[in-house]
Amino acid sequence: PVAEDTGLIVPLGRSILEQSCRAMAVVRDQTGSAMKVAVNVSARQFRHDGFVDDVRAAAERAGLPCECLELEITESLLLGDMGLIGAKLRELSELGVAVSVDDFGTGYSSLNYLSRLPLDRIKIDRSFVQRLHGGQSDVDLLQAIIQMGRSLRLRVLAEGVETRDDADTLTEMGCDEAQGYFFGKPMPLH
Repeated sequence: PVAEDTGLIVPLGRSILEQSCRAMAVVRDQTGSAMKVAVNVSARQFRHDGFVDDVRAAAERAGLPCECLELEITESLLLGDMGLIGAKLRELSELGVAVSVDDFGTGYSSLNYLSRLPLDRIKIDRSFVQRLHGGQSDVDLLQAIIQMGRSLRLRVLAEGVETRDDADTLTEMGCDEAQGYFFGKPMPLH
């Protein structure tokens, strides 16, 4: 919040984006595999006039194809000027950068943006996964989010998967991808 309020989020976010692109270039060079790196982007950083140029420059300096980059934005960011937001998202899409809506279902959901903007993925917030075995209404809600995403031709990723049972249940529900401690904990680059 302090970085957002002072405007430092723009240079800080630019630095994080550059570090992430460099790290993924190292992984690609060491493994020979072109994986994606997902980077969270703040609303203020996204709205910054030079944001798309910053993304392009970070990837170019790292020697990383833009197709190896995914930006995670929040639902609340999408509730602004649809023309401006849509234009930036189209520019990113033309570069090959994927964009996902992070923590889906916890913000100010407007289903309008899901069908009108060039988005690639929704990431279901971990709070929904944690309630997976809580009751039928929780299961029904999670199933509805997955089906809605699939109907809109968006990939659906569940966050916070910590057990084999959760992973299996989400697979049975038709969830495309999952992440969480069940698959691996954060680790240093080396």
